[in-house]
Amino acid sequence: MNILFIHQNFPGQFKHLAAVLAGQGHRVTALTLRVKERVNWKGVDVVPYGILRKTEQKMHPWLLDLDSKVTRAESCYVAARKMRDQGYKPDLIIAHHGWGEAMFLRDVWPEARMGLYCELYHLSEYPHLTFDPEFPPRDAEMDPLRIRLKNINNHLHFDIAHAGLSPTKFQADTFPDVFRDKISVIHDGIDTQALTKNEGATYKLEDGRVLTRDDEVVTFVNRNLEPYRGYHIFMRALPRLLRERPNAQVLVVGGDSVSYGARPPQGKTWKQIYIDEVRDQIPDEDWARVHFLGRIPYDSFVSLLQVSRVHLYLTYPFVLSWSLFEAMSCEAAIVASSTLPVQEALEHDHNARLVDFFDGDAMVDQAIELLEDEAARARLGKTARELMVETYDLRSHCLPKQLEWMQALSEMPA
Repeated sequence: MNILFIHQNFPGQFKHLAAVLAGQGHRVTALTLRVKERVNWKGVDVVPYGILRKTEQKMHPWLLDLDSKVTRAESCYVAARKMRDQGYKPDLIIAHHGWGEAMFLRDVWPEARMGLYCELYHLSEYPHLTFDPEFPPRDAEMDPLRIRLKNINNHLHFDIAHAGLSPTKFQADTFPDVFRDKISVIHDGIDTQALTKNEGATYKLEDGRVLTRDDEVVTFVNRNLEPYRGYHIFMRALPRLLRERPNAQVLVVGGDSVSYGARPPQGKTWKQIYIDEVRDQIPDEDWARVHFLGRIPYDSFVSLLQVSRVHLYLTYPFVLSWSLFEAMSCEAAIVASSTLPVQEALEHDHNARLVDFFDGDAMVDQAIELLEDEAARARLGKTARELMVETYDLRSHCLPKQLEWMQALSEMPA
């Protein structure tokens, strides 16, 4: 089959699926903003497209999101039309439609079957909105209207798609019934063969010190350090954690920008805002045990998880992070927020310790208990990995199910 992937940051969530399909002999192509020149990636023909125009006109701020998506959609459409005119015709289009790119592609190829990666439908009621009282909307009655408009892109894609794919039930269930019935819940997959416990793992800090599993390492990982992932809760709990655990080394992974939610005040970062808030509560000798690592190479990230004695994970009711499952696959002892997406995979005192998202003291209490109880850490880590192997393993579960989903998609009426 001719299979076209659409993802502005390809491969993204398709990194395993696209490569496997190419290896099976399918002609796999990807349209993306990520590259500037046409390249081959693991057998996939990666084709760049460029943004055709910049927004210069004044418009209602609620429409800026849709405008950016239509701009990408138009640009992707022009690139697709050129491919069509050169003779390319896909049987399947698999799109992460969150950025709008696939909006007009069935106008180019009306006979293609289209499957969507359904990451999230924006819901405007609690806990999806106003979950964190620290960040109230400017207008509690008006903000749900703005959120509803963000779903225009979803609805425009529902009309042209045949089926959907979501990595978790929590994410799939955000979608309205009219499309939820078309969504299969299949996780992207965790490489449990590569992500495993390693007694000999080490992690080298910038100062040259090498940490091992004999060290009391506490880890906290975000793509970006921001409130949506509980960074503010973690930072406010940090002074007590350092005070009560004088040997702990705290490793913090994450960038300075924003992946989700509101941006910080102009000229500031969430990272620095909360450092500034707690820094005077932490003596210099304790602060020296806190290591902000930024974004690190993946092999270093795996080593970090393998030396972690306790891994902390917090999130709003939102998309679940890969890093949580990757830590579980490495048999890390997890302390996590008891928010809905987390509860889909984690059960208190079975494969993790769960605490209220806003209760930093409870998080520290559970972390300390686990730091002092090697048997509990081993038990939780073992059951966490068992879930990853039995339910979320890339090769034995997720990829086969994704391939079945694609085969079913290919057999649907155009």
